[in-house]
Amino acid sequence: MRKNRLSGIISISLLALFTFNACAQEHQRNEQTVAILNNISNNTVLLNNQGNILPLSNLDKKNIASVNLGFPQQSVFDSLLSKYTKITTFSASNYQGTPTLNDLEDDLKYFNTIVVAIPSAASSDLRTVNFILNLAKSKQVILTIFGEGKSVAAFDALQSPILWTDQITPLAASVLPQIIFGGIGLNAKLPVTLSPKYSAGTGFSTTASRFKYTLPEDAGVNSDNLKEIDNIANEAIRAQAAPGIVVFVAKDGKVIFNKGYGHHTYENGISENVADIFDLASLTKTTATTPTVMRLYEQHKLNLDTNIGAYIPKARTSPMNEIKVREVMLHQAGFIPYIPFHNFIKTGDYSRDSSTAYPTKVADNYFIKKDYFKDVMWPKMLSSPIKTRGQYVYSDISMYVMKDIVERISGIPLNQYVLDNFYTPLGMQTAGFLPRDRFAKDKIVPTEQDTYFRKTLLQGYVHDQGAALAGGVSGHAGLFASANDVGILYQMLLNRGTYGGQEYFKPETVDMFTAKQSNVSRRGLGFDRWDPDLTKKYPSELASAQTYGHTGYTGTCVWVDPARGLVYVFLSNRVYPTVTDKLSNLKIRGRIQDAIIKAIEKGL
Repeated sequence: MRKNRLSGIISISLLALFTFNACAQEHQRNEQTVAILNNISNNTVLLNNQGNILPLSNLDKKNIASVNLGFPQQSVFDSLLSKYTKITTFSASNYQGTPTLNDLEDDLKYFNTIVVAIPSAASSDLRTVNFILNLAKSKQVILTIFGEGKSVAAFDALQSPILWTDQITPLAASVLPQIIFGGIGLNAKLPVTLSPKYSAGTGFSTTASRFKYTLPEDAGVNSDNLKEIDNIANEAIRAQAAPGIVVFVAKDGKVIFNKGYGHHTYENGISENVADIFDLASLTKTTATTPTVMRLYEQHKLNLDTNIGAYIPKARTSPMNEIKVREVMLHQAGFIPYIPFHNFIKTGDYSRDSSTAYPTKVADNYFIKKDYFKDVMWPKMLSSPIKTRGQYVYSDISMYVMKDIVERISGIPLNQYVLDNFYTPLGMQTAGFLPRDRFAKDKIVPTEQDTYFRKTLLQGYVHDQGAALAGGVSGHAGLFASANDVGILYQMLLNRGTYGGQEYFKPETVDMFTAKQSNVSRRGLGFDRWDPDLTKKYPSELASAQTYGHTGYTGTCVWVDPARGLVYVFLSNRVYPTVTDKLSNLKIRGRIQDAIIKAIEKGL
C-alpha cells in the first residue's frame, strides 16, 4: 500500500512539475515531492569530473544526442534535457536486429556530446558496456546510471563523467538532466566503495548556474496561492481578450510556473502549449537590439554620447545627424512615434509571387520589390522631422536607427549577431527572427487576420507592418520566441550578466542599462521601467521600484523584479483575429504580476 501511495504521489507531482499548474490543495502534495526531489539531488554522486565537463558549458559548440539504452523513464529524462538546449534522441531498440550497436554508433558521428541513460541492470549487458566504452573513445560521453550502485563497477575503464542515483523513478529522471546542465548543484560523495576506482568518499561538487525546473514550494511559494493566475488568465480567454496565453514565472533562478491557456485561435482548437512560439513585438527592442548595443558598448566600439551621423553616413545630411545615441536609447531623440509605411504601398510595389524583382517576403503570397527598405523606407525615416528632442516620445524609429548603427559597427546582420552571441550559447532554441524558416507553421501562434494590408492570416510573419516590409528583421519588432526562451535571457540579466557559467555582460553594464537613466521619463537605456507615478500602477500595483522590462503590441510583456528575484513572462496573441484593447482594459498582465507577487510575499 505504501509503495502504491508513493507511486501515486510521484505521478501526480511529476505532472505538476512539467505543467507548473497551481491548483487548490496542491501545496501539501508538492511539499512531499520537493522533499523527494531534494533527497534525490542530495544523494546523486558525480564521478570522473576531473576536467569539469559538468555542468555543460559552451552550448553553442555542442551538438548533443541522448541515447536510450533501456531506461524506462527516458521520455522524462529527454524532456528535461530539451529544456536547456536542442537534443536529438536515439534509441537502441531501433537497432535490435544487429548483434552489436555499431550502426547506432555510426549514426552518432555528427554529434560531439552524447548523454546516455541506463538502468543499473544494463551494466551486466556486455553489448551495452562495450558500446559506451567505444563511444567514449571519440565522443564526450556523459553516463547516467539509475539503480544499484554496484553497477558503476562495470565502468571502471571509463574516463567520462558518470552520474549515479539509486532511484529509477520519474522524479529521478527529472533531476539528473538538470545536474548535467547546472540547474541543480551537487555535493554528494559515495557512501560506500563501489569498485577499486570508485571508493567511499569519491565525488565531485558542482554549482547551479542555469534554471532549475521545479515546484513553487522549492522557491518558498505556496502553490495554492498561485491559483489566481488561472483565474485571471481564464477571465481573459472568456472575454476574448486573446485566444491564447502563456505565463512563465521564475523565482531565484527556479522556474516555478509555466502554463498555457486557451488555444492558438478561437476556431482551430489547437491548445496553447508552453513551447509555442509567439511574435514578441516590441520585446524585440530589449531582447535583441538592446543586448547588442550593450555588448558593443562594453567592447568600446559604441559610444552612447556620439552623434548618429558619426555612425550612419546617410544621416549626416539629415535632421537626425547631431542626435546622440543615448537620446535614441532613451526615446528622447525627438523622432515622431512611427511612420505607417504600409499606407504608402502602391501598385507595382508588391507582387503575390516571388521573383528577382520582388525577392522580399512580407507574408504568404506577398512580396515587396527589391530594395524597398533602402529606397523608400529608410529615406523617409532619415528625413522625418525632429519635433520634441529632449522630451520623452516613444518611437519605433529609434530602434530602426539602432539596428543600422549596430550592424555597421559589428559588420553582422542583427538577426545573426543575436543568434551567435546570445541565443545559441544561452540554449534558447526558439528565439530568433523569421521563424517560418526554422519551424513548422503549427508551432507558431497566429497573430492577426490581416484584411487591410497583406490580406492573409499572419502566422510566423511579423505583425508590425514596417518590420514586415523591411524583410522581417528590424530593431523594434520581428523577434519570435517561446516563454522559456524569453525567461532565460532575462534571468541572465537578473544575474547581472552571467548564465550557465558564462559571462555575457559585466554587472555594471547591466546595472547601467536597466537603471533609470532619464531626467524626463522612467526609462532606462532601451529598457522600460517601473513608473514612480503610483497612480499609473505600472507595470503593476505591487512591482518594486527596481523593476525593468518591456511590453509588446501583440499582447506580450517581460518584467524583471530584482528585489524579489523574479522573472515574469506573459505571451499572448491579443491581436487575433483583429486588434482589441481588452487585454489592457482588463489589466490582465499587471493583475497576474500582482498575483505572483502576493504569492511570493505570503510564502509557504
